Amino acid sequence: MNKKFLAVFCLLLAVVLGVSINNIALSNSNTGNMKIGIVDLSQLITNSQSVKTLKSTHEKQLAEIEKTLEQARIDISNETNPDKIAELEEKYRKDVSDKKFQMDKSYNDKLMEIDKSIKAQVAQKAKELNYSIVLPKNMVLYGGEDITNLIAKDIK
Repeated sequence: MNKKFLAVFCLLLAVVLGVSINNIALSNSNTGNMKIGIVDLSQLITNSQSVKTLKSTHEKQLAEIEKTLEQARIDISNETNPDKIAELEEKYRKDVSDKKFQMDKSYNDKLMEIDKSIKAQVAQKAKELNYSIVLPKNMVLYGGEDITNLIAKDIK
């Protein structure tokens, strides 16, 4: 019985010491001096001039694809030979598919570059303003200082 009591006592002592040491370590850290910022990344991305330019270019490319499709309809409707119709359909289908794939790939690559650039600018501005942590606004339920407008001034 004494051995069980001694084992339980040692276990409780270890737990109490562990919690105490953890509390001491936390109280000595600089968590009290933390400055937490929050940023609305979607607002920064939406209002970015780079994104607006990219979207404008993307819309122009979509208009070009629409023109290609319209030309395909005209060419196919003017053709009477079924073999030529099938050949034209396949040609235009491949052409439009290739253009669309390249356009989407280019758009996504450029969007990723812009996103990476914006996040780098957020980190740089946060360091300048001495923030310990910056979190996305949509992940924060309470607290933090919204620095979106401060960063938006520097985003191009």
